[in-house]
Amino acid sequence: MAPSIKVGDTVPEGTFGYVPYTPELEDGLACGVPTKLDIHKEWKGKKVVLFSVPGAFTPTCHVNHLPPYIQKYDEFKAKGVDVIAVVAANDPFVMSGWGRVEGLKDKILTLSDANTQWSKSLNLTVDLSHLGFGERTARYAMIINDLKVEYVEVEPAPGVTVSGADAVLAKL
Repeated sequence: MAPSIKVGDTVPEGTFGYVPYTPELEDGLACGVPTKLDIHKEWKGKKVVLFSVPGAFTPTCHVNHLPPYIQKYDEFKAKGVDVIAVVAANDPFVMSGWGRVEGLKDKILTLSDANTQWSKSLNLTVDLSHLGFGERTARYAMIINDLKVEYVEVEPAPGVTVSGADAVLAKL
């Protein structure tokens, strides 16, 4: 799959579902209130690392993709990254729950592209109907600086290589 966005392009406008972190979410019974994160409003003038996973809590995403971003958070910050965000085709409540289980608080944003609208506009989706999952966000990563793409790579096969924390850090 080749993304329709490339280095030098401006990311398209879009919104993601999102449950902002609040201390009340530390209570396992709290859910939070979903809101929208407007990419062009929130990320203008910022350096953003956005990585995408097909689904929260799925084996590769939960065990191999997200944890290195958590472990290397300080390295990303030291390289001038303002925002680290993970996006998936799950609803905002699932993404928030995943963030809480992982202890992300407000370090890494957990964003919902539940209908794959934004990812689909960039040809960054994958059909996992054969697994009963339907259309999902593909496994990819971007470095976005003041809304301009500086890096975009899509995983060519199952697993985490070009979209992983080490690959992205090497491009900063």
